[in-house]
Amino acid sequence: MSNLVEFAKKELELAGLFDKDSDYNGMIGGAVLKMVKDFADEGHSGFSAALTMQAFDRVARFLPLTPLTGEDDEWMELCKDGAQPLFQNKRCFSVFKDKTGAYRNIHGGREIVTFPYMPK
Repeated sequence: MSNLVEFAKKELELAGLFDKDSDYNGMIGGAVLKMVKDFADEGHSGFSAALTMQAFDRVARFLPLTPLTGEDDEWMELCKDGAQPLFQNKRCFSVFKDKTGAYRNIHGGREIVTFPYMPK
């Protein structure tokens, strides 16, 4: 077992994430440990490990790896029957556009979006 896997297993145990009375009946610990084992099996160096984790973190959170362009093929229409059309970005689900322009819906508020746009 690699040092990373041993470290992760111990930390997950200390956090109680394998316990049946933890969130999702202890399944979080197993899920994380499986990902750590797969990651460790890849044998990354420090630099490639950081790049891999960065890319995984973004795509696992449904965030794009490259800036949104705002082109028509990035949008899907949500409301056709309403007074005004509403579109959602296919590459970043928190980005919308309506007749007023493009915006990101963050905690119920609007952040104006201009393209190219890279969500944080």
